Amino acid sequence: MRSWKSALALGALMWLIPFVVAFLVFPFHESARPFFESIMAVTVTGTAVVLGLRYVRHGAGRGEGLALGVVWLVVCVAIDAPLMLLGGPMQMTVGQYSADIALTYLAIPIVTWGLAAVARSATGSRPGMASEA
Repeated sequence: MRSWKSALALGALMWLIPFVVAFLVFPFHESARPFFESIMAVTVTGTAVVLGLRYVRHGAGRGEGLALGVVWLVVCVAIDAPLMLLGGPMQMTVGQYSADIALTYLAIPIVTWGLAAVARSATGSRPGMASEA
């Protein structure tokens, strides 16, 4: 990991941005649940793309991109799970949390791995691959 400090700080933002959006659109949670879930999936994915680009622009291989995404996933669950499981506003079971929220977080390492792979190939840094400049 190039910078644990940067990875953890961006991981906190990776959790905070969707949390703020969820707070703003929470009235749709019951009245238009599919709409709410779609907004949240798009928000998590979009946040991972924007923050992931910020991290990998200085060069990161696929392995580091995957590790970054796993770190962000762990940060998100570490902050989120206690709020949702331990008397927080949602009071979810572990199964509900896993199916409803944690599953969406699996997109994070997929996005960061892909971004790192594309960034590496765009710079021509992969052995045996020609740059497409």
